[in-house]
Amino acid sequence: MAHSNDTSNPHTAAVARFVSDFRYEMIPAEVLARIKLLVLDSLGCAIYGAELPWSRILRETLGAVDTTGTASVWGTAERLSPPHAVLVNGALVQSFELDDVHRVGVLHVGAVTLSPIFAVLERNPEISGRDFLAAVVAGYEIGPRVGICMGQEHIGQGWHSGATLGVFSAAAGAAAALRLDHDKTVNALGIAGTQSAGLMAAQYGAMVKRMHAGRAAQSGYYGAILAERGFTGIRNVFESDYGGFCSTFSRSHDRYDLAALSDGLGERFETMQIALKFYSCVGSNHTTLDGIRMIKARRPFTLDELEKIVVYGSQVTVDHVGWPYRPEGLTSAQLNLPYCVATLLLEGDAFVAQFTEDKVDDPERIALSRRVEVIEDPEITALGSRFRHKVRVEVHLKNGEVHEETVEAPRGSEKFFASEADVVEKFRKLAGTRMTGSQLERVIDLVMGAETMTAAGDLARALCV
Repeated sequence: MAHSNDTSNPHTAAVARFVSDFRYEMIPAEVLARIKLLVLDSLGCAIYGAELPWSRILRETLGAVDTTGTASVWGTAERLSPPHAVLVNGALVQSFELDDVHRVGVLHVGAVTLSPIFAVLERNPEISGRDFLAAVVAGYEIGPRVGICMGQEHIGQGWHSGATLGVFSAAAGAAAALRLDHDKTVNALGIAGTQSAGLMAAQYGAMVKRMHAGRAAQSGYYGAILAERGFTGIRNVFESDYGGFCSTFSRSHDRYDLAALSDGLGERFETMQIALKFYSCVGSNHTTLDGIRMIKARRPFTLDELEKIVVYGSQVTVDHVGWPYRPEGLTSAQLNLPYCVATLLLEGDAFVAQFTEDKVDDPERIALSRRVEVIEDPEITALGSRFRHKVRVEVHLKNGEVHEETVEAPRGSEKFFASEADVVEKFRKLAGTRMTGSQLERVIDLVMGAETMTAAGDLARALCV
């Protein structure tokens, strides 16, 4: 098979130029307010996750082989080498299905962006709060655009988008923090892109699903620090028609849109399209849970009255979360829609306390999940990736009543974003499991006033317990 040797890279170059040129003064006021809430949310997720079983295995394994100890593991007193700390901290953010999501780009952005930037901060603690914020926004802007370029078929093929797309947010954030020039940023993206990997089958009970974001973060960090020293990467990592990211991770050339990589870059901020979670499960489940809560508020019903619940959603929702539940570990439970519906119905919520290992094979929960059907609605599928979480929920009662609710986007989404008070409360709930009150307030104050920090390394230090 013949392949073009065209090495032009207008799209990669445009992304690199944005990252290398971006400065604090270019952040619109609404984006500045939003990014601080997004950072605080991710840090809370990570601190809560530090003592979860899979997190402990990861920490202890890397601690046993790594005695360098120059970079913090958030929510602990431990220190590892920067690449290992990046891996662990990225995994901690994603450790319990609580972190942010860009729905259209299909990416948990904070989990892949923040830990490489913090590794740079620990090396250069005198970086200002303003430069820290600029690096964070630069990283948050790139990964989602790669996801929009690839379309929802990317995850439909079986690639775990957080792991594959995430390398570009990680590389962009770290490159911006290091203040790499345009040429080195091109190389950072090209080094990161060739390390991209991650399989969606990990959602069926595997601990490794939690690690995908950490590996993407680490790959992006390697991209930036290697490029800083002159190491070169694939310069047309997005454009190459043979072995490029887009051509390789998509079934065909008409399945991706290279123009989306830089469309509106620096003018329209994808950071404003990132949603937060108030249920401890995969984002695809949240609209259904909200719909059930709305129906119950109008017509309270008992489990004895319930015949079944039918959820109509996109084909991506059906494939991603709609399979018949089987007990394969907590990861699988948090990703399965029927299980999460059963959890909400039995316990009245679906936050951290409702997801524990002892409930994964609970016969009552499994039996109730069998009364939940997830069916594709072709009209919702046809709306495309921007509506991939839209659902129509029907609650069928034994007396013949049918109650219906349509939900396009969940509580905490970009359409109904949470208040500062809600985000701070979530942070206190999560980080309060590991930190004292004064430590909590210190982190909150530093993040919410990040633009006033003379040395952003203060925030990195505040995350140690």
